Amino acid sequence: MSQFFQLHPDNPQLRLIKQAAQVIHAGGIVALPTDSCYALVCHLDDKDAVTRLRRLRGVDDKHHLTLLCRDLSEISQYAKVDNRQYRLLKATTPGPYTFILEATKEVPRRLSHPSRKTIGLRVPENRIAHALLDELGQPLLGTTLMLPGDDLALTDADTIRERLERQIELVIDGGACSLEATTIIDLTADEPVLIRQGRGESAPFGL
Repeated sequence: MSQFFQLHPDNPQLRLIKQAAQVIHAGGIVALPTDSCYALVCHLDDKDAVTRLRRLRGVDDKHHLTLLCRDLSEISQYAKVDNRQYRLLKATTPGPYTFILEATKEVPRRLSHPSRKTIGLRVPENRIAHALLDELGQPLLGTTLMLPGDDLALTDADTIRERLERQIELVIDGGACSLEATTIIDLTADEPVLIRQGRGESAPFGL
């Protein structure tokens, strides 16, 4: 049975944030609000949790999972970022974007794309997500909370609890999220490439 925490969206309770971090350190999967839709997240270095995360989403190792980072400097630890990419990231983070970048050696090989050696990264603009990232002191590994067979991501914490209460360890209720997922931008080529149009505007990338 999943735990269920109700957190204030603007001033999340530190006691509950610390408990959520403990759940993640213990190998748990957490449903977390973001500035787009809800996400499923787990510990970056927990192989079993990552396997469960992929199984819940119905995706294989060719599907990019996303590192949720605190800021731009943390992104640069896990991705190779040149001056052009840095300027684009600085102008659009935090925000509802996921960026595909070349992974550094800091990223476990099993987490990067098996042939391209790329990784998805984002800096969410959500106080609950940031409070949890600050408590952990490292990125979370996550994916949009869209279950196999669904056409839309889940955006209501009560619905998430009903559908996943025996499959994940914690649901964080931070209020309703956006119905739209992040906009995915591939920055590995000479020019940005739009992979998925979501909540974030594509104009800052000339698209």
